[in-house]
Amino acid sequence: MKLSAELLDRFNQQITLELQASTVYRQLAIEMDTQDLPGMGSWLRHQADEEIVHANKFIDHVVQRDCHPTIGAIAAPNIPAGASPLDVFEAALAHERKVSDAIRDLYRATDAAGDLDSRPLLNWFLEEQIEEESTVGEIVSRIRLVGDDGPGLLRLDAELGARQAETTENV
Repeated sequence: MKLSAELLDRFNQQITLELQASTVYRQLAIEMDTQDLPGMGSWLRHQADEEIVHANKFIDHVVQRDCHPTIGAIAAPNIPAGASPLDVFEAALAHERKVSDAIRDLYRATDAAGDLDSRPLLNWFLEEQIEEESTVGEIVSRIRLVGDDGPGLLRLDAELGARQAETTENV
């Protein structure tokens, strides 16, 4: 079943937002790398790659629905140079919440349109966003807990750097 013009526009907006999330995570990674926190930088780069996987899932869905996905303009992230690790991960959490809200809105739009075919994909994303917000929220809490304690921050950096790399292809 082909997507309506309105739903196609909404899916294209979501594709753009997922790619914007990747760009945000890349910029956040740069901030951590420039502060000699390579583990946090690595974790954020992996997250950027995961956002590309998310965009690919939406792109594939639109193509499978016999429509043409289009990427919109992606604004440069507004991350100040020298942002603290807490600022960086709070920015990540704020962006995850923005993405979660957009997915909920997309779900509501597909529901209102009677588009049952999008439900499996959007249900997966609803669950994924719960996990994403929880994970980043936990990191924010842990950074708050260690505060300016250098050894604590370095330990968290090492732990986050142990994250395994994933592919940007759909899994």
